[in-house]
Amino acid sequence: MTDLLVERRDAVLTITFNRPDKHNAMTSAMYDRLAEACAAANRDPDLRAMVLTGAGGKAFVAGTDIAGFLDFDDGADGVRYERRITEVLDALEQVRVPTIAAIAGHCFGGGLALATACDLRVVTPGSLFGYPIARTLGNCLSVSTLAALTECLGTARTKALLLLARPMTAQEAVSNGFAVEMVEAARLADHTAELARQLSGHAPLTMWATKESLRRLRVQGLPDDTDIIRAVYGSEDFHSGVRNFLAKRPQSWTGH
Repeated sequence: MTDLLVERRDAVLTITFNRPDKHNAMTSAMYDRLAEACAAANRDPDLRAMVLTGAGGKAFVAGTDIAGFLDFDDGADGVRYERRITEVLDALEQVRVPTIAAIAGHCFGGGLALATACDLRVVTPGSLFGYPIARTLGNCLSVSTLAALTECLGTARTKALLLLARPMTAQEAVSNGFAVEMVEAARLADHTAELARQLSGHAPLTMWATKESLRRLRVQGLPDDTDIIRAVYGSEDFHSGVRNFLAKRPQSWTGH
C-alpha cells in the first residue's frame, strides 16, 4: 500500500496521507515524497489548487512516526531532522497555487506543521490540533515552524498550545482564524473540492503574489536556532522520552 497518494483531477492535485493504521504518522520517505509532489506541482502550468488530506477519517496526520527517533544519537541528529522538516514545510509553503488542508480527526505535531504550511484549513467538528511534546517526547520545534504557527495563532495562543500541551478544538481553530470553515466529516471531501474549484477560477498570479509576499514577510530575519535544537534533541530527557513513549511508560523529566 502506498503511504502517500498523489492524484491529479482537472486542475486540482490531491495528496492523501495514507497510513490510517498509524493515524497517518509521517515517515522520512513520506516527507520526501511530499517534497517531490510539491516540486512536481510547481512544474505543472495548468494546476490551480492543491489539497492535502488524511486517509481513514481518524487523523489528518498524527505527527512524525516516533520510532524513527530511536536512531538519534545526539543533538546533531535533531538539527538535521529539523532542517529537513523545515525544507519540506518550505516546499509546501512555496507551492505556487493555493493549498488547502482538509482535516478530519487528529492533527498533531508534524501534522499541525503541515496544516500550518497550507494556505487554508477546513476542519470537522471532531478535529483536534496540538503539539503535546512537553508531556510526551520532550523535543522542540524549529524557529521557522514556531514563526509560522505564531503568524496563524499569535504568540499567546502558541505559548498556551505548547506549554500546556492541551489540544485546540475545531471550534477554537475557527474562532482563532486558524481554520476558514468547519463542516461535517461526511461533507469534508465534497466541500473541499468545491473550495478548490472556486480557487481555480481566480487569478493565479494574484494568488501567487499574495502567498509569496506573505511568506517573505514571515521568513525575513529568522534567527539561527541550531544551539537550541542541538541542546534539546541531545538531552537525556528527549532520548528517555522517546523510549518511554513507545513503551507506554510514564516519563519523569529532569531538565537534562
